[in-house]
Amino acid sequence: MDPSLLLAAQMDEHAEVLAATRRAVAGPFARLADLCGRSLAGGGKILFFGNGGSAADAQHLAAELVVRYRVNRRALAAIALTTDTSILTAAANDLSFDDIFARQIEALARPGDVVIGISTSGRSPNVLKGLAAAQSIGAVAAGLAGRDGGLMAGQCDPLIVVPSEVTARIQEMHILIGHSLCDHLEKLAAS
Repeated sequence: MDPSLLLAAQMDEHAEVLAATRRAVAGPFARLADLCGRSLAGGGKILFFGNGGSAADAQHLAAELVVRYRVNRRALAAIALTTDTSILTAAANDLSFDDIFARQIEALARPGDVVIGISTSGRSPNVLKGLAAAQSIGAVAAGLAGRDGGLMAGQCDPLIVVPSEVTARIQEMHILIGHSLCDHLEKLAAS
């Protein structure tokens, strides 16, 4: 296939998913933004986690909040649970790979914190266990998913579901949604 045609097809698919996502996620996004804003205002924090590309998104979004998104302002409390290789490998080795996020949430999350699991399928066992740990602590268990939300649909409130079956398009929407969340929280912090 001609590379320019491939790129055009990818962009067309992206635009279709963007339009469908815009229609699908406004309500859950507003709820997530409100809960995160309240948590930070009350001295809480936001914890992000996921696997693979979603792990990269977790790190990216935590950095935007701690350092800055668009403007210089006070640091916002956010943690990516995907960055500490000693914790990740010890938990995977000594417990189970399915426990790598739940163990960290047990140690770090408090009631009122917002825990955001990211999974394009909504079926990652370690993300689901992390969300369950958040619920048991009294933290908000929120999520970003794709497809039909998978098993996260029963565990997250709010759950933002990107209506696509294509992992790359779901990830593109997750980072757009995440950036929008960072923009909102930064504006709250600056006001």
